[in-house]
Amino acid sequence: MGISAFYHDSAACLISDGIIIAAAQEERFSRKKHDSSFPHYAVKYCLEEAEILPSDVDNVIFYEKPFVKFERIIETYLAFAPRGFRSFASAMPLWIKEKLFQKSILINELNLALSKKVNWKERLLFSEHHLSHAASAFYPSPFKRAAILTFDGVGEWTTTSIAIGKGRDLKVIKELHFPHSLGLLYSAFTYYTGFKVNSGEYKLMGLAPYGNPKFANLIKEKLINIADDGSFQLDMSYFNYPVGLTMTNNKFNDLFGGAPRKSESKITQREMDLAASVQSVTEEIVIRIAKRIARETGEKYLCLAGGVALNCVANGILIRENIFEDIWIQPAAGDAGGALGSALVAWYLHHSKERKISESRDDMKGAYLGPEFSDVEIEKELKLCGARYKKLSRQDLIEQTAIALANKKAVGWMQGRMEFGPRALGGRSIIADPRSPIMQKQLNLKVKYRESFRPFAPSVLREHVSEWFDHEKDSPYMLLVASIKSDKRRNMTKDEKELFGIDQLNVSRSLVPAITHVDYSARIQTVHKETNPSYYALITKFYEQTGCPLIVNTSFNVRGEPIVCTPRDAFKCFMGTELDVLSIGNYILLKDEQDDALKENYKELYELD
Repeated sequence: MGISAFYHDSAACLISDGIIIAAAQEERFSRKKHDSSFPHYAVKYCLEEAEILPSDVDNVIFYEKPFVKFERIIETYLAFAPRGFRSFASAMPLWIKEKLFQKSILINELNLALSKKVNWKERLLFSEHHLSHAASAFYPSPFKRAAILTFDGVGEWTTTSIAIGKGRDLKVIKELHFPHSLGLLYSAFTYYTGFKVNSGEYKLMGLAPYGNPKFANLIKEKLINIADDGSFQLDMSYFNYPVGLTMTNNKFNDLFGGAPRKSESKITQREMDLAASVQSVTEEIVIRIAKRIARETGEKYLCLAGGVALNCVANGILIRENIFEDIWIQPAAGDAGGALGSALVAWYLHHSKERKISESRDDMKGAYLGPEFSDVEIEKELKLCGARYKKLSRQDLIEQTAIALANKKAVGWMQGRMEFGPRALGGRSIIADPRSPIMQKQLNLKVKYRESFRPFAPSVLREHVSEWFDHEKDSPYMLLVASIKSDKRRNMTKDEKELFGIDQLNVSRSLVPAITHVDYSARIQTVHKETNPSYYALITKFYEQTGCPLIVNTSFNVRGEPIVCTPRDAFKCFMGTELDVLSIGNYILLKDEQDDALKENYKELYELD
């Protein structure tokens, strides 16, 4: 069993004989976004899914080495002293407790979560943060051998690493260390543009196409020195994150002409241009390092993990550069995926087990690794909620849901096992008709309760992806961005072309405007019959009715809420938003048939992300 915890997105994963049995983030059970606490619920779920006892767990592996991380914190404060002394003095008691004695804390938590009768001290192992990331990327991939690139904020010391995987062997060959971090550079701009660090980075990526990269050269002149091979160094005089309570400082503010944007205030062209600029710099670094890896290692395939690997725009560019024959990206690329990686490290490197390459696309099972609910369990929870529902045959449920979509209804779709990672992939999704010119704005404002500029992704039948997008490969995990085909685009008027910034939002750009971003791009999910037959059947039925082989797919939650896990979560979100239909198992619920007294104000229920 692999565990990640105590920073953000804690999770647990269970593997048996190298096969992934279950994996889930704690937030889905606790209902606390990015929950960082010990994953009690996720650990218990994994054992229940595997139908085993705590004593059957051979090893528990923590995804990083806490003492080394503590060492980095201490050394960083010493290096920057006397800066940050007040922060250091106030935080030190907590760090000593949580970092220095984390092994004891883990053992106590395992006793609470599982059993005091098991000697967890004998079964507890520790991986390294970036080794866990690399393992999560390489071992489930379809490649016998590959280079592995990991980017994130920081692990123990490492912020960027290059590794080589061959069969069961995996070795990190190069590292870049803190405080020089592409992930933290991106997070610094996330903070400066008024979004929350460790959750708002994807907003920055979505905002970038509205702007121009006018600050990119300034970033490269002042903030970061990029070598030809992609390695880089930050000028730390502009940043506060090593020892302070903010990401940037006054020198950074002066460079970009003012204080950070206040959260929830109006987004201006300046923020859009800053987003475009740091996105451009990120893409440049990713491509340079990828070219270096290909040149120095000779490997034909590349695997990616770490939080920066969730930058699907950079991933799309990397694919189109054809530096490697193919790339594979871990769908739970962030810290949650470290739980999976650490378990695989123990299996292949600690226990030296032979690796069997998957005969399917990969070993992630479509990332459908979370809980699933039977019709009996669903009906029991719906009754307890006071819901009014109809039970249908699977065929009738799919047909009625497709009809609702074609009639421009917003649908909550909860089917099968919950996804592992930050993306909803047709297990816990809100879905809609992509042909509607108003659907993108309506979903953002009336269902998701989030910023109107945020784009939505298409779920497209795999065999039709190249008809609609400049993309021909699989993208099952919604981690690649590609452009809408030119013949599917709409000719814009002269006035529409002259719009800039957020004014571009309401312009219909293609036959599927609800999933077409302002730069004609889309974050694609290819849907495969083998991994999600129900979702595939639904889109196929929608295609038969409309001639459109794709639908809008966004996560089944509101802003600030974790993706729904249980039928109760789904019903509450359904009643707390302006969703029209809920399809859950073989049950369909219509909003206008529900008791109005069950409605909740979801718009103010969760803390904004």
